[in-house]
This record gives sequence, structure tokens and C-alpha cells, in this order.
Amino acid sequence: MGYAIIEFDGNPVALDYGIIETRSVGDMAHRLLELHISLQSLISTYAPAVMAIEQLFFARNVTTALTVGQARGVAMLAAAQSGLSVVEYTPAEVKQAVAGYGKADKNQIQQMVRLLLDLEHPPTPDDAADALAIALCHGQSHGFLSRVSEAG
Repeated sequence: MGYAIIEFDGNPVALDYGIIETRSVGDMAHRLLELHISLQSLISTYAPAVMAIEQLFFARNVTTALTVGQARGVAMLAAAQSGLSVVEYTPAEVKQAVAGYGKADKNQIQQMVRLLLDLEHPPTPDDAADALAIALCHGQSHGFLSRVSEAG
């Protein structure tokens, strides 16, 4: 699972990003527990204001969809236990917010994330880059929504 912690005070700044990996051996329950513990640690360390996650989209591989759904559930649980609200964005919303095109490919997203966060290199691995993109999407969407509500 990818994660990203971004601060939005003027220009967005990536405070931390990466992936949470679990051992591929062992049962799913223990892997999900490892994921939960890691997420709780990140939440405790950074005290984020909100958790933004990607909405689950229909996958052709049912096993992959179930596994991703379980991991999303663990992330939502960790957020709820910490009093964080959870916002969800579709892949197309993330692509539109970051690249300006809802059908942008992975490379285009990674390059835009690099530019928007002033990183030396495109972020890797893909899951970490995706987490940064989702966080940027939320920052842009939330900022826009705040400006709309202030104007209204």
C-alpha cells in the first residue's frame, strides 16, 4: 500500500511517502494487522487532518479486487480510530486534478507529481506515486471547495 503525507501551506510539500509492505508469507489476517499497525504509526507520527484514498474500481481480477478492498477497509478503520475523516476519489478524478486529463497514463501522472512537488525524480514505486497523486488531488479539491464555500 502506498502512502503520502503532504503539507498544503502555499505550495504543496511532500513530508514523507513510500509503501507499506507486508511479508508475502503468512495469512491475510496477519498481513492486514501489519498494515494497520504501520498506518497507525504514520497517523501518530504526522497527525494528518484527513485521509484521502482511491475509490475501489471494478477490477477484472476478483482476487485482486478483494485484497485491495480488505486493505482499504483497514485504512478506513485506522482513520476512524484516529478520528480522521476519509475522502475518496476515483482514478479519473485523481488524473484530472493532477494532470488535467482524466485518462492520463502512469508516466504522465508521475511526471506531474514530480513537477507539482518539486521532486528531483519521478516518485517510485507506483503505489507511492499513486498515493502522492491522491494527496495532491485532495489538496487541490479541498482548496477549491474551501474557496467556493468562502465565496458563497
